[in-house]
Formats: sequence, structure tokens, C-alpha cells
Amino acid sequence: MNLFLWGLAMIITIATNNEHKLVEIRQILEPLGYKVRSLFEAGVEIKPEENGTTFFENAKIKARAVYALVKAPVIADDSGLEVECLNNAPGVHTAIYGGESLSARERCEFLIKELANAGQTPIERKAKFVCVIHCILDEGVEFAVSGCVEGFIANKLTGENGFGYDPVFMLNEHESMATIETERKNKISHRAKALEKFSKEISERANLKV
Repeated sequence: MNLFLWGLAMIITIATNNEHKLVEIRQILEPLGYKVRSLFEAGVEIKPEENGTTFFENAKIKARAVYALVKAPVIADDSGLEVECLNNAPGVHTAIYGGESLSARERCEFLIKELANAGQTPIERKAKFVCVIHCILDEGVEFAVSGCVEGFIANKLTGENGFGYDPVFMLNEHESMATIETERKNKISHRAKALEKFSKEISERANLKV
């Protein structure tokens, strides 16, 4: 296994071309002592075909594609929104829900229209953000963890923070994911929960190594 893995700062390449995700992952992992490396910084230009049917499959596809090029620790994030009354759609199609050409705001508006015939209570509009992190530390050494945050879909956009579906994802009756501060989001989000499990797994493996 790469010896630097067990040093003071683990260098990890993030298998994503999504700048919003990269920034969020940096904000969460770097205070924990990780050195986060983007694909650009790793000298990699790749966009793997995400043809899996689950978040776990897509995260693995991305992680393995990037690891094959960098041969160093990699994590890939695959995440999305599941709305209960839509049979958990958009799911793995979250990023292209409603059409690939839509902006983030238009995608939120499309989702609201899809729920036009749904009830107005939180239970009837129940949803959750899901995040799967697939990590490859070395050849044959890989694992996956997941995290989720539950809420419901609003009938209007609220807030200016965050990205994606954050303005329509309500944590409670008064707060959407786009109204809370970044510092708080990075503690309670689906991605934060998955990355917390990732960091715990790494720490346990490091202790076993010692």
C-alpha cells in the first residue's frame, strides 16, 4: 500500500468534474487533515459513463476509472435526490432530471411541477438526499459508505445558498438546504455523513496498520 497513506496528511484524489461537489468535499475533509486533489491537479481529464442503476454502482465506476489513471487513493461521490411519492425518482438520474439542458433552477421548477398533484404535507412530499462514497486505497483495497438526510420537497424555491435541489429541499417547515449556512450544511448533509463514515473507516484502517 502507498506509504504516504499513513502519514500526517492523506492525499486523496476526488473523482468528480462537479466543482460544487469538489468545493464541498474540500471544506469537509481538509479540516480533518486530508489533502484533497482535484482531477485537474492530478493531471487527469476523464468523464466516465455513469451507467449504473444505483448510487453504489456509479460511485464504483467513477472511482475505478480514475484510480486506473492515478494509481493512488481515490474517492468518488455519487449522490442524488429520492422523492418517495415519485417512486424514489429522480434517483441516479438526479443531475439530468427533466432534461440535460435544464439549469439547476429549471430542474427545481420541473420537480415542483411533477409534485403538483401530490399533497402539501411533509409526509406526502417526503424526500431524502443520498450520497455514496466509494474509496480505493490501493489495488484490491476498496470500500463504500453512504449517508442520507431526510426532508421534504417545497412548492417553491427558498434560499440562495447551496446548489442543485437545495432550494426546494426542506429540512423542516422553516429551513431549506439553501437557507442554512455552509458550516452547518457541512455537518448535517448527506455528503457530510458519508464523508464522516469514510474518515472513520480510514482511521480504523490506519490504527490496524500501526
